[in-house]
Amino acid sequence: MHTNPQTTLITPTAPVHNATHGGRAKCLQRLVRLDLPVPPTVALSFDAVHRLAAGEPLDLDAILGCFDEGVLLCARPSSEDPDWGGPKAILNIGMNDARQAQLRQDLGADAAAALYRRFIESYAIYVARLDPDVFDEIESDGEAGVTEALQQFEAENEAPFPQDPAVQLEGVLRSMARAWEGTTARLLRQAKGAPADAGLGLVVQEMIPGVGRGECGSGVLQLVDPTTGLPQVTGRYLSQSQGRDALGPGSGAIYLGRDPRGPSLEDVVPAAFADLKAHAAVMRERLREEMQVEFVIGNDAVHILDGVRVPRSSRAALRIAVRLAQDDIIPRAEALRRIEPNMLNELLHRQVDPNAERDVLCQGIAASPGAASGRIVFSSAEAQASAARGEPCVLVRRETSPEDVRGMHAAAAVLTEKGGMTSHAAVIGRGLGLPCIVGASSLRFHMHRKELRTPDGRTLRAGDVITIDGSSGEVLMGEAKMFEAALDDAFQTLLGWADEVRDIGIRANADTPEDARTARNFNAGGIGLCRTEHMFFEPGRLTVMREMIFAETSEDRASVLERLLPMQRADFLELFSIMQGQPVCIRLFDPPLHEFLPTTRSGLLELAEALDLPLSDVTRRVESMGEYNPMLGLRGVRLGITVPEIYDMQARAIFEATIEAGAGGALVVPEIMLPLVSARREVEMIKSRIDAVAASVRAQARQEFDYRLGVMVETPRAALRADEIAPHVEFLSFGTNDLTQMTYGLSRDDAGRFMSDYVRQEVYPEDPFHVLDQDGVGELLKLGAERGRAKRPDLVLSICGEHGGSPESIAFCRSLGLDYVSVSPFRVPVARLAAAQIALADHGWRKWPDSP
Repeated sequence: MHTNPQTTLITPTAPVHNATHGGRAKCLQRLVRLDLPVPPTVALSFDAVHRLAAGEPLDLDAILGCFDEGVLLCARPSSEDPDWGGPKAILNIGMNDARQAQLRQDLGADAAAALYRRFIESYAIYVARLDPDVFDEIESDGEAGVTEALQQFEAENEAPFPQDPAVQLEGVLRSMARAWEGTTARLLRQAKGAPADAGLGLVVQEMIPGVGRGECGSGVLQLVDPTTGLPQVTGRYLSQSQGRDALGPGSGAIYLGRDPRGPSLEDVVPAAFADLKAHAAVMRERLREEMQVEFVIGNDAVHILDGVRVPRSSRAALRIAVRLAQDDIIPRAEALRRIEPNMLNELLHRQVDPNAERDVLCQGIAASPGAASGRIVFSSAEAQASAARGEPCVLVRRETSPEDVRGMHAAAAVLTEKGGMTSHAAVIGRGLGLPCIVGASSLRFHMHRKELRTPDGRTLRAGDVITIDGSSGEVLMGEAKMFEAALDDAFQTLLGWADEVRDIGIRANADTPEDARTARNFNAGGIGLCRTEHMFFEPGRLTVMREMIFAETSEDRASVLERLLPMQRADFLELFSIMQGQPVCIRLFDPPLHEFLPTTRSGLLELAEALDLPLSDVTRRVESMGEYNPMLGLRGVRLGITVPEIYDMQARAIFEATIEAGAGGALVVPEIMLPLVSARREVEMIKSRIDAVAASVRAQARQEFDYRLGVMVETPRAALRADEIAPHVEFLSFGTNDLTQMTYGLSRDDAGRFMSDYVRQEVYPEDPFHVLDQDGVGELLKLGAERGRAKRPDLVLSICGEHGGSPESIAFCRSLGLDYVSVSPFRVPVARLAAAQIALADHGWRKWPDSP
């Protein structure tokens, strides 16, 4: 065995490591240990390559001494992480006039000339750094083409083509080393997550000519489909034998396995094909991964040049991990570790085919994943009309409001000019599983003309078809080719394993029956947040709600709300029925009342007609209810105290639905949550009224029931005074959307205008509405949890803001001892997997819980 500090012949026991020689070198050593037919290979360490780039000499005799005299060599990069890339591989090193003459006898004149010409051009472009165009004018083939190529090289390089293999090898290796350390290469790998000083190894390997008189060629093979992950022999093969100019499937020439479209490698050399499949199976089992085998067939014999992890789509990655675990090749914990939680988003929604052409109109904020195409509409009414005709549409708004919820339900996707990750459109879009892009400020929105103007000057009008890619934030022209969602048995199996090990609960934010069904389908542990205000925007209810707002006395308000009571009761009964006894946490009415009032003259006129009031009176009343800062005004628990009839009605509807659901066999213990609390007295006042309503319902129904009262901690003061609030409630749920907004003094709907500048200039490390600020907002969570549990040890703690769905936030909440996180329905699978990974990481990934 040859080993020195610079070069190492790869053998089963050679000192080759991923951290010193790179992933390719280490993988080749593993293949050698498996006794696979790997040609002789020498590895250069990171240090050797760095010294080579700096101009230090290389012990070429040590490298060439590892190979038989006269063989051709190839040089390939070996970075620590394959995703970091590296310089282009150079093949056929050692090819010269003398070697061409020898190969002419063995392989034939055309094959020998082809090898030589290929190497001349590669050396010229990547080592001598000549312009590739210098070879474009060569029209001759065979030996005449080689002669012309040599002449062109000498003319452009002002020196003849090197004939000494040692000179060729040194030139190739030094060029690759310097290319890696160049500025362009460094920036490219840093963009892929590599450190600026990442090292590069190089491997020098004996070439097995993929040309000859028997069956010869080269290709790659894997045992799975890289798109679906299903077992299937796939790959490509370039045959150079018997006059065939062949590629893989689709060329009509030669295929890997038997195929009715033409001859296959299995037909031509069945023994070699069987060997390839056997080698791939050994690599799969022993390397614990689906591997892509790079091979050469020389005179019917198989040689393995390399093995790399099969490139794969998200759906394929999940299927592969599950199958490896089911085949006892990897433990289930390892299968869970291999799937990045956010990768599941690509399986839960339709996605734009990554190979499809993309005519990008603009880039916005990717607020809700998935993709959909449809005709542009500019109002919720138009979206509903489009849905009634069975035509997919994209709802385009400057920003959405609760009045747009029905239109969002009807639309295939949503696009807004304003907003960020926690804006109304983003939150509702994620809850509905609706592709959504917000903050598309590079588009010019002309709402009155119903036009959009793109940055490159194109005009889009109502009815034009666009595609919303909510996973990338790109708005595309036309209808893009899609991949459908993939929730198969492997998906369910993996998440079943996740549920066995996670130790924090996962609930869903669900406002509608559709949301609740989605939550149940994704095995959520209940509803952690039901926002009741969305229920009031149904057309039949909105008018009644407006009548209540215009009522002058408490008795008049209560009378109007009596008409809403059966509707609310039916809402809650349906939720209880869908959740089948699982906990349902209902947040009482939160938004300011003016959100339910019209803002346009036509809307005001319609309201005046419905209420039989003069338009001037309606206009004056609407204007009087305006607030300078409505998000900090009369809303939440403040509304419950000043207009108590709303909360009274909602509590009665909840309790009556509880009794009715119980009569149907479902044991329901509803959870009632008070929004925007900042003081203990607010809780005491509302609790006394809710207790009174509960007593009234119990007396009328002559039936007992239980309920739990809690507070949504959205103000910094509520977190700081949790010790005062805790004795009066049974749970606290941190609403991190508003808590972040109030802690930072930022409007979550407007922050998107400057947040990218703040992050780029490192004012904030991340958008705090996208990634939970564990230092600032997180400290409020920590204080609230500690102070609340100090006064009530059995206090249930949770988070129900949009942050709850990120793996980092789940880990933080778990560290604080929170009982569960509540996330958008389509984030439930992501949260289940992330929670399992966090729990397993605490065990060092070493064993499955409860295993011996």
